Amino acid sequence: MSQHLTPVSSGARLSDQVAEQLAALIKQGRLQPGDKLPTEARLVEQFQVSRTVVREAVSRLKSLGLVDSRQGSGVFVNPQLPFAPLHFEAQLAASQEAVIQMVEVRRALEAEVAALAAQRRTPDDVQAIRQSVQALDQAVQAGRNGVDEDVKFHRAIANAARNPFLIQTLEYLGQFLHGVTEVTRANEARRVDFASEVQNEHQAIVQAVEAGDPELARQAAATHMGNAIVRIRRADPSFWQQEGERLAQPLVKGLRTPR
Repeated sequence: MSQHLTPVSSGARLSDQVAEQLAALIKQGRLQPGDKLPTEARLVEQFQVSRTVVREAVSRLKSLGLVDSRQGSGVFVNPQLPFAPLHFEAQLAASQEAVIQMVEVRRALEAEVAALAAQRRTPDDVQAIRQSVQALDQAVQAGRNGVDEDVKFHRAIANAARNPFLIQTLEYLGQFLHGVTEVTRANEARRVDFASEVQNEHQAIVQAVEAGDPELARQAAATHMGNAIVRIRRADPSFWQQEGERLAQPLVKGLRTPR
């Protein structure tokens, strides 16, 4: 599991960042009900934080009903979680239709996120969104796939929505959405017209959010995701026989099968 934990840094409270990473592993099914969390010393090493930070994070997980302490044994994932961990069959997630289904999930979420962002964005939010889309464009111009930058662009919009439940939902689906982004961007990079369409769609979302127009932002985000589905359906058959199928695999790689 250690490869899924990353050191935290300044920004949000360190204990909150630690708690969010551990909660994501539980919600994604990588830590199953009844599983023991790594030791306090191991978490300190993985996150590069103090024991106090780790204890605060675990306390937050307890308050959410995600973990329980057993005296002398350690901390364990609650056997009766307040939700069912998410699992996807590998054979489905690797298919074109599964990728499209995940983009449909994104369309529903991203449209509402963009609308709320247009209502609630601050000047700082607008600056962060613009910087993220510029970073994405620069990544593409430098010949990179832009996957991480694409994810950060959409996250910047989500932050402006000021709705922690929407953000947590996106984090819950994060591993799958990242995998889908890899597939869609790889497909779009193969054609100049696809890449140009994506850039224009991103700009439309940014402009609508900056203008404070919720309906236009909702429409722009939904259109972007809808067009991503169209582009996947228009992908060359060779893409799915080669690159697409390979990139779809991380959607389920590392997931544990239900008990």
